[in-house]
Amino acid sequence: MRIDNDLNHDFEDIGNEHHSTNANTPLRADAFDLTDEEKMLSIKKDVANILETLGMDLTDDSLQGTPNRVAKMFVKEIFGGLNPKNKPGASTFNNSYQYGEMLVEKNITLYSTCEHHLLPIVGRAHIAYISNGNVVGLSKMNRIVDYYAKRPQVQERLTMQIVQEMQDILGTEDVACVIDAKHLCVNSRGIRDIESSTVTSEFGGKFKDPSTKREFLDYIQLDTQF
Repeated sequence: MRIDNDLNHDFEDIGNEHHSTNANTPLRADAFDLTDEEKMLSIKKDVANILETLGMDLTDDSLQGTPNRVAKMFVKEIFGGLNPKNKPGASTFNNSYQYGEMLVEKNITLYSTCEHHLLPIVGRAHIAYISNGNVVGLSKMNRIVDYYAKRPQVQERLTMQIVQEMQDILGTEDVACVIDAKHLCVNSRGIRDIESSTVTSEFGGKFKDPSTKREFLDYIQLDTQF
């Protein structure tokens, strides 16, 4: 029992410190044995139990539909990126213009969910790559961010997953990503620091060179508001 208490304390510390233990999303082997409808039915019951345990009156008009809405939101919306069938297609095209400089897609809106407290993460992602002969449509970069963000996440893992996916699609290591985001588990609970944000980065290939990295970081600081 004493060992179990120590382990639980360790797990609580990991969550409170927003620390990741795995670069891959931790999914069980049977994660997709249930259909979306079966998952929503199960989650609906669990949400109703949570609200009832808290003392909420689910016969009230305002609350009657909440368990169903939350279940649908979890499966179809904010955690839809867990299911590989929702992974966006990302065809590449020949770099016919022979554009050899970095391409930067900045200020990509990011909504995710902290896996430690299931509270929102809101911020911006900035992605860059240097073509080795292939290019990808700009909107696909936004969709990749959205796909990996729609799952319980930690920001470090999300940053790495975006870079790895872009590297796989483009067939090059020359990809970088910076994410600047606010975590409501920090802003609205715990320390309740509403001003702080978290910045993470992942640099691959040529972006590990200090001058190339500096160029990318300078680009994302440019004022491009219209």
